[in-house]
Amino acid sequence: MPVLRPTKIEGEVLMVLVNGRRDEGVIATERTGSVVVNYEGFVGDSHSGFTRRSCDRVRRQYKEGTEIRNTRQISLISIEELEIIARNMGLPKLQPEWLGANLLISGIPDFTLLPPSSRLMFPDGTSLVVDMENEPCKYPGDVIEEHHTGYGGLFAKNAINLRGVTAWVEREGTINEGDKVSLHVPPQRIYDFKRETSSA
Repeated sequence: MPVLRPTKIEGEVLMVLVNGRRDEGVIATERTGSVVVNYEGFVGDSHSGFTRRSCDRVRRQYKEGTEIRNTRQISLISIEELEIIARNMGLPKLQPEWLGANLLISGIPDFTLLPPSSRLMFPDGTSLVVDMENEPCKYPGDVIEEHHTGYGGLFAKNAINLRGVTAWVEREGTINEGDKVSLHVPPQRIYDFKRETSSA
């Protein structure tokens, strides 16, 4: 029985961006217009790979530096939420590359709140699986500070629930600016993780 449900929600790719210089300490991405997508991620991007070293985001699960599956191959953000963050910060505009984004999407409401395991499907069959919300951190703030002195420190608190999502590749292909994006979602239920369990 099929589990994922196609929705009528359709977005559009506004920008495709890649960062090939992260090993040099560069956080910002650069616009490429299109990208070849394989099972490791975006070809040429420093976040690609089947595995990665665990970081602070999963410190409750693994010792930092542990080799784990890479479910953070791609970073996505919506133009609508980017505009809200900029407005919250008192800035006229934020560039997606300052946040290290790989895709800038329009037209998908509440983009950061997409359920984990949602699929983003592209015209040639390329598909990305949403892992989870990409919580704000200080590093984009450092880049913003280079362009707007005195504002970088405002990023993290003003981007809560607006920072976009991370994803990994389920099917290879190519993504181009102007591509349509269709949303498929899994069943949604609220799991009460705070409930008490009895031990036998």
